[in-house]
This record gives sequence, structure tokens and C-alpha cells, in this order.
Amino acid sequence: MQVIHTVAELNAALAEVRAAGKTVGFVPTMGALHDGHLSLLDQARVYSDVVVVSIFVNPKQFGAGEDFDRYPRTLDADVAAIGDKAEIVFAPSVAEVYPAGVEIPAKHAGPVGETFEGAARPGHFDGMLTVVARLFSLVNPDVAVFGQKDAQQLFLVRQLAAAEFPKLRIIGAEIVRETSGLAMSSRNRYLNAEQRDIAEILAITLATVSQLIEDGMAIDAALAMGVEMISGEPETKLDYLALVDPQTFTAVGKDHTGAALLLVAAQVGGIRLIDNHLFEI
Repeated sequence: MQVIHTVAELNAALAEVRAAGKTVGFVPTMGALHDGHLSLLDQARVYSDVVVVSIFVNPKQFGAGEDFDRYPRTLDADVAAIGDKAEIVFAPSVAEVYPAGVEIPAKHAGPVGETFEGAARPGHFDGMLTVVARLFSLVNPDVAVFGQKDAQQLFLVRQLAAAEFPKLRIIGAEIVRETSGLAMSSRNRYLNAEQRDIAEILAITLATVSQLIEDGMAIDAALAMGVEMISGEPETKLDYLALVDPQTFTAVGKDHTGAALLLVAAQVGGIRLIDNHLFEI
């Protein structure tokens, strides 16, 4: 494994890879890696010869009052966790990703980027797409892997790739969960033991509401029941519970059939968590 910090080092390492005729799989992360992240590396290995993982806390996707300064930076532990799952760890500084005097084109997420997570975190998806496009340009991967837990992010990245990186294959990896059912997240480490127990309600609600809809309950009624389930928990503030068409990321109508994606976001003890569940109606 090579741990590199500059674009020049990255270019040199990738030149050797390409000269050998090998394919590149890429997993962009912000570090604080857990088993969910490591599963993305395993997926990248399936589809490529050489795996590159970036570790970069992107300031452009944090809004005012969010936890950019607090976000965990654990490079040594991350590298140890990665082990032989990647050949290249790219851990650049902000100055390497956004160098002074170099114009990095800003990306705009459009209408979908203003809903759900975008409504709760204005500008977040513009910043996310800007850094993802920058990293795609630097790494030039054949395959990139993103987790399905961040479903709206994955939807927008697919749109970006289709428009600007048409040869790049985007893989969505399944959500990895703790034994309790809680979706793995770097922010879970902020929860105390009691809050972790409370946070299990998110996955329970997703399973319950989706099953009610599959069994024929009206969507509005099932969602209302889910809202009551989450809102009744201590230290919990629901941001949204919504059902969308995964092809458009817009709310489904009452007569919708086919694939449906149930989304939830809530704060537990002040820590914002998201989750989702894909099912058929």
C-alpha cells in the first residue's frame, strides 16, 4: 500500500498502474472508516485490479454551523483498517484538492439537490459533487463505488457521471448495518450507549412502514404511522420520512407501482442520522 498526499505523487503512482494495463477502482471517503467503508473497498476489488481510496474531509460540503471542525480525522487508524484492501491511499490537503490560482469548476445538483438532505443542508450536494468531480478527474477510475446509505448522493453522482464521465461505471454498494440494525455511519461514534439503542428506531420504522405498504396500506397512512413511531422516541427529532421513486428521487403518488425508496433522517441526541430501504410496491 502507498499512502500519498500530493497530486504529483498520485499521478506518478497511477501512471505505473496504467502502464501495466491495470484497471482502477475508486472509493472516495472522508475517513473515520468503519466496516461499511471497508465493504466499499471489497466491492471495488471485485470490479478492478487496483483500488484507490481517498481520505479527504471536504470543506465545501459542510454548511455554517455543521461539524467540519469536529468531523473525526483518524488517518493512522484508517490506514491500519484498510490494510491490503487498497493499493493507494490518497490523503491530500485542502490546498492539493483546491490549489490557489487554479479554477475548480463548481458543480450544481439541481432541483433534486434542494430536497431532503439538500433542504436540510443547503449547498451540501453542490460541494459534494464539486469534490467528487475533482477526484474523478484526478484518479480517472474505471469504476467508482458509493454506499447506498447515502441514497440521494448516489443518485446525484450517477447523474454527474452520466453527464461528464460517461466511461465511468458507478457501483452502489449495499448498506452495512450493526447487529442492532442501525446503519453504519462515522457519526455513530458520537452516540452514547442509550442513544444507540434509541437510534435503532430508524431501521425498525423503515422495515415496518415498507411492510405496511407492501401489505396494501395507503402510503400516506403508513408514513403517518412511521412518523409517530420515530417522534415518540426520547432525544429524537424527525427531519423527514418520505417515499420516492428511485429513478427520479421525487415523491411517489398513491398509485405508484414498482420500485420505491423509503427515506428517513432524524437527529438522535443532536446527532443527525440517515437511512433508507428499497422495496417493491
